[in-house]
Order: sequence, then C-alpha cells, then structure tokens
Amino acid sequence: MNNRISELFGIEYPIVSGGMVWCSGWRLAAAVSEAGGLGLIGAGSLHPDDLRLHIRRCAAATKKPWGVNVPLMYPQIDEVMKIIADEGVKIVFTSAGSPKKWTSFLHDHGVLVAHVVSSSLFARKCEEAGVDAVVAEGFEAGGHNGREETTTLCLIPAVRKATSLPLLAAGGIATGAGILAARALGADGVQIGTRFALTQESSASEAFKARCLELKEGDTKLLLKKLSPTRMVKNPFFDAVEEAEARGASADELRDLLGKGRAKRGIFEGDLAEGQLEIGQIAADIADLPTVADLMDRLVREYREALEKDYSL
Repeated sequence: MNNRISELFGIEYPIVSGGMVWCSGWRLAAAVSEAGGLGLIGAGSLHPDDLRLHIRRCAAATKKPWGVNVPLMYPQIDEVMKIIADEGVKIVFTSAGSPKKWTSFLHDHGVLVAHVVSSSLFARKCEEAGVDAVVAEGFEAGGHNGREETTTLCLIPAVRKATSLPLLAAGGIATGAGILAARALGADGVQIGTRFALTQESSASEAFKARCLELKEGDTKLLLKKLSPTRMVKNPFFDAVEEAEARGASADELRDLLGKGRAKRGIFEGDLAEGQLEIGQIAADIADLPTVADLMDRLVREYREALEKDYSL
C-alpha cells in the first residue's frame, strides 16, 4: 500500500483517521498512528488549552507521525495556530474555509498541510494555495459536508483530473474493499471517519456508539443547509430541525434552535434525544466496536484480499 501519501507523511499505510469533533482525541489519534496509519486530533471540539494538552499527550503516547485537524472557521483560530507552531506539530489537516491564509504560516513552521474539499473547484484552489495534499470528501460523510452534495464515487475522479496533488478520498469508506475502490478511482489513500469513530479508543460516548450500531440505511440525512450542511442521525432534535427547515426558517432561527453545544451533548455526553448526532451513512454497515489495532489489521487484510480477486468482465 506504499505510495505518495504514505511517503509524504512517513506512515506505513495510506490511511488517515478523520479529525472528528468529540471522537478524535489523543487516544484515537495515537492508536491509529501506532497501528501504521496517520491519526489526527480533532481541534474543532477542543478549547485551546485542551488542544495543547491533547497534543502533548499524543506526542508522549506515540513516536510515529500524527497530526491535528483544524476547522478554519474556529473562533480562536489565531491562538490554535500559535499552539500548533509552539508545540512543534508536523502535520495539519485544515477544513471549512480557504487554505490561503494559513498554509504559508504552517509551512514556515515546518508543517505539512492537507486541506479538505468537496469539489474539484476547491481542489484547484488548494493547489494554488500551495497545500501538500488534498482530501476529497463526498456527500456520504458524517458531520459538516459540502454544499455540492457530490458523492465520493463522482468526486474522486473529478478531483483527480483537477489536481496533481497527493489525494485522499473520504466519505463512505469503512472497509478494505472501499479503500481499493477509492484508489481505483484515482485516490492515493483514504481518510476514514465513521469507522474510527466507532472504535474502543474513540472519545465518543458509549451511548452514541451503541445508537450508531443500530442504524439502518436511511437513518441519517443532511440538514442545516442554510448554515453549514451537516449529516445527522434522525432523532427528536433532528425532527425539530427538519420541521423548521420545511416551514422556511431563517438562518438566525436555525442558529437559535441549535444553541450551543448540541454536538457535544449528543456525541460526547450521549443525549440521544436532544443532542446533535453526527455520523456518516456508512454507519448502517457497521456492527462492532473493535480496537483500532484490530480494525487496522482488518482493513489491510480486506484490501489485500480484494486486490487478489478476479474482477474481469
């Protein structure tokens, strides 16, 4: 599985864990890196002081490469970037904004930069901004999503045509066969979110994990398109948002309905009724909570088995 992604980040397998809010703490990041992938700490759900603590604990837990995912809409972005520079973080994945402002700053501090996009247009802008790699995330993914609603199957070949940068595929990938499919479409590697969110090392609540294991096809949907499109599990809070959108609620009304801390309430604290439960469509195909080490072994084995199959027409 060695290729441009594994060479760029110095990892054994071109498999990256998504920097998911309330799931991707230092334990998950370190476990993924120890198993041969690239683990990411999700800065989006951490106050700056907490982020510094997670960075230091991850650095103590593994000597293998790891990184931090930073949503560029983070309200204290200047402070977060200073912490990353001060703590000597070597890899940063940015999302939810333009990479132009911070890529040069990060490069000046010896940091490799990958940026998450949902269209080939933004992939070209990433190349212009000088990022080192691109993550193309399809409509199937959990949490915040692109307005284009392009599926991974369509997005990856489009982005591959648009840029020569090392490319990671994301959205709806949870098996070794899925990794092989992404690579067949032109990706050099994959970023996996939902499958890593549902592991023992994920910092999500056990109640949230158990609910996700019960999901069936169609139990998640993209809402909040007037704010930031977000894939969520259907629950009473979801119903309230869907009803508000159906009657034409304004962006301000939707913000009031959201309030603060909805995702923390649902994912981290386990409020399955009134919390915002973010997870990808692929959760409907997941039925267990393995350790990260066992999952990585499984992904690599499945990939190799799929590679050896005869798919001739």
